[in-house]
Amino acid sequence: MKRLALALGLACAAPLLAAAIAPGRTAPELERLGWRKVLWQGIPPARFEATPTGGVRLLGSGEAAFLYRTLSGPATCLAWRWRVDAGPPATDLTRKGGDDRAVSLTVGFSDYGPNAGIAARAQMAVAQAVAGDHRLPRSTLSYVWGGTGQEGAGRFFASPYGPAISRVRILRPASTPQGRWVEERVDLGADWRAAFGGANVPPLQEVAISTDVDDTGSRIDAQVEDIRLVPC
Repeated sequence: MKRLALALGLACAAPLLAAAIAPGRTAPELERLGWRKVLWQGIPPARFEATPTGGVRLLGSGEAAFLYRTLSGPATCLAWRWRVDAGPPATDLTRKGGDDRAVSLTVGFSDYGPNAGIAARAQMAVAQAVAGDHRLPRSTLSYVWGGTGQEGAGRFFASPYGPAISRVRILRPASTPQGRWVEERVDLGADWRAAFGGANVPPLQEVAISTDVDDTGSRIDAQVEDIRLVPC
């Protein structure tokens, strides 16, 4: 996932981060919708376009990048719909390298899980110093279209890039039929508690859409739209 666990929060500090991520050129129609594009340095950037219905289309071949925007409020339910018309084969998302996926939708929260240790907090403190006034998410949940479907056996598992602060759940494995819309609805509060433990779910902070097909060199053509908070 190219360290999206940290990169989501570091997006606003991207101009100062020479090592991992860099700001991309956001299409004006996406910028008007509140999105900002971020690139991983050294990896060709995927393209993001606004759809006529206000969604996001992801296009590319052997590329990766992500968009983020503010998502504020208490952790209620999140709904969206997405489709994949072309994407990578199934890869093992529990290991670093080769972990391609068509689409991830990642939600950032304003505080840590109860088991985040000293090392994770120290790493975040350094990142926060670089980010300046933008307060970074302290924990993230990623919902994925991709992978084998065996990772986590339907439950959340720790991201290999940010195990202390990021959890991943495969909603649609790579084998999911392509070319059709799929509606999703997740309970962010219940999911955060299941992923991190503890009863007090922190407020929402950001949401990101990413694609990652550089390891397999696959073609990506996918769409995400109608991301919205709804009552549970």
